[in-house]
Amino acid sequence: MAIAAGILDGLEFGSNSIAALITRGIAELTRLGMKLGAKRETFSGLAGIGDLVLTCTGKLSRNRYVGYELGKGKTKNDILSSMKEIAEGVTTTISSIKLAEREKIEMPICEQVYQVLYNKKDPRSALQDLMSRKLKSEMGEL
Repeated sequence: MAIAAGILDGLEFGSNSIAALITRGIAELTRLGMKLGAKRETFSGLAGIGDLVLTCTGKLSRNRYVGYELGKGKTKNDILSSMKEIAEGVTTTISSIKLAEREKIEMPICEQVYQVLYNKKDPRSALQDLMSRKLKSEMGEL
């Protein structure tokens, strides 16, 4: 989610877009977590929303930085080779997609981040695909 938030920032979208991403992102993460046995309350507290808000908006977030640079047009390899620290979200994206597929959980934000990171999808195109999805209930099934 932080990579996605960074992409939005790099594309110069505003705070409203990032807030919408965080809101949809917590729903996406909650669906997967609950399917794997987590409690909904975990995602509503500091370990869920608290951490997500910080990593999506904090200037020191390595994952957000990767997304920001992707949004500015840099390649994943160029970004990662310039970093001294690890942005764990880059590899966690693969695990998230595999879990979502195995558990049959829809995770559209993670899917688009995966496409940008590993299939060189244009970040604007990924955002367009997210925004043009069929409308569903705000809360969905959690």
